[in-house]
Amino acid sequence: MKDITRIKAQFNIPTIFTIFGSSGDLAKKKLFISLFDLYSNEMLPDRFAIVGFAHSDYDDHSFRDYVQEILVGHTEDYDHDDIEKFISSISYVQGSFTDSEAFSALSEKLIALDDAIGQCTNKLFHLAVPPRFYDDLLRNLAHSGMTIPCSDDSGWTRVLIEKPFGKDAVTAQELDALLGKLFKEEQIFRIDHYLAKETIQNILMFRFSNRIFDPVWNHEHVEKVEIKLWEDIDVADRGAFYDGIGALRDVGQNHLLQMLSLIAMEHPGEFTSKEIHKSRARVLGDLCMSDTEHLMRGQYEGYCDIQDVADDSETETYFHITAQINNDRWKDVPFILESGKALHKKLTQIVVTFREPEPCFCVGPEHTQNNKVIFDIQPEEKITVRFFAKEHGLLTNIAQKDLAFSYHADREVREVDAYEKVIYDAIIGDQVLFTNTDEVKYAWAFISSVMEKMQDVPLTTYKRGTLPQIDTK
Repeated sequence: MKDITRIKAQFNIPTIFTIFGSSGDLAKKKLFISLFDLYSNEMLPDRFAIVGFAHSDYDDHSFRDYVQEILVGHTEDYDHDDIEKFISSISYVQGSFTDSEAFSALSEKLIALDDAIGQCTNKLFHLAVPPRFYDDLLRNLAHSGMTIPCSDDSGWTRVLIEKPFGKDAVTAQELDALLGKLFKEEQIFRIDHYLAKETIQNILMFRFSNRIFDPVWNHEHVEKVEIKLWEDIDVADRGAFYDGIGALRDVGQNHLLQMLSLIAMEHPGEFTSKEIHKSRARVLGDLCMSDTEHLMRGQYEGYCDIQDVADDSETETYFHITAQINNDRWKDVPFILESGKALHKKLTQIVVTFREPEPCFCVGPEHTQNNKVIFDIQPEEKITVRFFAKEHGLLTNIAQKDLAFSYHADREVREVDAYEKVIYDAIIGDQVLFTNTDEVKYAWAFISSVMEKMQDVPLTTYKRGTLPQIDTK
């Protein structure tokens, strides 16, 4: 487990958070709110500063007003003094991600903050910007000297990078090579915020802290694994971004494969980022398209009418694929991955379906009696174990029953946003919930093979608010 002494030591060192793209949607909807919630719950270093960097026309004063509006709009029962103290730590540098002089101005700002604090601070750089800016931004950041740590014990520097991590295997390798040239691996935090969701984190604890589950977590007992990420919203005003990406690269390469790796990985031996990364990477390296897969891609009606989307676009907004993991544990078990936009409901869920018992005290030949373990990630965070038992009464009828654990059931527990966990772990240097080079490489290798096969699959059109029908014949 984490070294509590080391964690406490991190919070005694002043830390500066620099947010690139600080006037964008991610910063507005997630980052400032998460930072404030961490501050309110005393989960930030005792002394900290936040520096926004973007092209928007702000100065320190007007940018603080901007952040204050965000926080007041988000927090119903806010403490006015808390917000005032929080925003007093915020400053702003205006500039372009391609302008080296703007990075010189940012460097001067950070030096001034270090001088005001009286020591070299820890520095966290969050790239809340579109991926097309990564190359210039990372080069300017590295060449500015701001990412050089003060020492091994204090004044560390870390870089947080948002998905998508590349557009394909080639661009992912190019980005990874650039990062490897400019930074050390321990400085790089590749974000997949799904890994920071409570139920996702709980998969490891559920599997490896309970002996009743892990012994049957294999092909002898498991019939199939389904991983779903359904969205009821459409692409909206993200046409320019989405039409060059599609559903498979937008969520398949990252969210779904990260969920799969946690469900299927071997016991890491110890709870460290190094060993967990190794175990997750092995699973992704063994992942391949099933010989009997049903591969489907779809696009909802009206997608091509969205601004910045080509009239004849072949971009998929839905996919359904079946994969297999070529190892002893999961031999011949289908892993079904499905995601889409403008579907019938919002749902992120992992369903592990077990084989029927043989022989079975079953309810009849027309019924199935499969145990299931269901991980609900959203809209509710819940874990359900489905089993069968005799109904109460004189008859020997068998009925389905559920045992469930829900985070929302305990109203006294504060709900923690995934980005709070992302920022907190970056502060303490815990990379468990971030991806490493091998995971990215193997994930893209698999997705690239799927994309190649998808070229031969006709694009199915489906109505908004429906789930495309899968032909399983």
